[in-house]
Amino acid sequence: MRFSADRPLNVQPATVRDYRELARRKLPRQLFDYADGGAYEEATMKANEADLEKVLLRQRVMRDVSVREQEIELLGQKLSMPAILGPVGLAGMFAQRAEVQAARAAEAIGIPFTESTVSICSIEEVAEATSVPPWFQLYVMRDRGYAEKLMARAEAVGSPVLMLTIDLAVVGARHRDTRNAMLDEPSTWAKVRRGLDLVSHPRWIREVALGGKPLTFGNLAEVVPGARTPEDFKEWVDAQFDPSVTWDDIAWVRENWKGKLVVKGVLDPEDARRAVEAGVDGLVVSNHGGRQLDAVPSTAAALPAVAEAVGGQTAVIADGGIRNGLDMVKMLALGAEAVILGRAWAWSVAAEGQAGVEKMLRVLRSDADVALALTGQNSVRDLDSSALV
Repeated sequence: MRFSADRPLNVQPATVRDYRELARRKLPRQLFDYADGGAYEEATMKANEADLEKVLLRQRVMRDVSVREQEIELLGQKLSMPAILGPVGLAGMFAQRAEVQAARAAEAIGIPFTESTVSICSIEEVAEATSVPPWFQLYVMRDRGYAEKLMARAEAVGSPVLMLTIDLAVVGARHRDTRNAMLDEPSTWAKVRRGLDLVSHPRWIREVALGGKPLTFGNLAEVVPGARTPEDFKEWVDAQFDPSVTWDDIAWVRENWKGKLVVKGVLDPEDARRAVEAGVDGLVVSNHGGRQLDAVPSTAAALPAVAEAVGGQTAVIADGGIRNGLDMVKMLALGAEAVILGRAWAWSVAAEGQAGVEKMLRVLRSDADVALALTGQNSVRDLDSSALV
C-alpha cells in the first residue's frame, strides 16, 4: 500500500494556506474535512475569504512610519498583536495534545489562547502547561448545573475571559461530515472506508492516535465518560445545545462568572445593541466560520454596521476568513479591535505543532507590520476606514 498522503510538502510552509495544504496531507480526510469544511454549500465560508480579499488597503507614501506598534490592551489584558487563538473543537485530534501546543505558542507570542468546551485536552491540562491562563469558551447547555461547574473550573485555573458561543441554538448541516459519516452512526461500508482513511495516515496514527492519548473530551468527562468518537460528540451536542436561550440568560451567566464576558456569534446590528444592553464586555462578530447558517453575510460585510451599532460601548472582535496579516489589518480598519484565528491555528498545529503555530503568528505579525508601513499607519490602534480605499 502506498501511503502517499503522508508525503511532505516540497516547500517550506510560509503562509496559512501552506499550512492548510500540509494539514490536508497529514490528516485523515475525515478529520481534515471536519476542520476545513462549512455548512451546506459552504457559500458563507467562501465569502469570508473572498469578501476580505475585495477590501482594498489605501496605500499612502511620504509619511513617518519609522515607529509602528501592534500592541493593544483588550479586556484588561495586554496583547503583543491584535489576535486571539479561538476555540476549536476536537483540536486534539489534529496533533498530539494540540490544545497544549497551541496554548504554549500563544504564550510565546504574547496573545490569548481560548479553550473550547469540546477540546480534547481539559482546561486544567492547558492551564498547567502554561503560565498564562487560557480564556474559556462555553456553550449554553440544557444542563445548567454542569455549565456552572465548567465556569467554576475555568475560574479555578484563573481564566480571565469567558467566551459564550450564542450562534449554536441548533447545528447547521455540514455535508462533508455527512459524506465522511463523521457525525452519524456509520454503516458497515462507512466504517470500512473510515478505517482505510485512518490506516493510510500512519504518521497520524503514531503521533496522535497512539502518542496523543487519551483522545477523549477533557472538559466533559463527567457527563460523557469515555466519549471518544464523533458519534459521541454529536449525541452530546444534540442533547445539550439549548434552542430556548435568550438574552435574559446573560444574567444567569453573570451570576456564575465574575470575569470578563464576551459573546460570540453576532452578525446583526440589532443583536449587537441587545448584547450591549445585556451588559457584556465584548462581542465577536462571527458566522462561526461559515459552519452554521449558510447564505448569511461574511464577517467582513457585517462588521462595519455592527461596530457602528455599539459605538465603542463594548469591545468588538471579529473572526472569519483571516489568512494573513493584511486580512487582520483590514478587519481592524473595518471596526474590530482584535481578530480571532481558528482554522489558521488548527491547520498550523496539524502541520508542525507548536512551532507551526508560532511561525504562522510571526508571519501574520510581519505581514501586518508591512501593511501598517505602506498605509502610512503608526499603530494598529489608529486603524479605521481611512486606511481603506
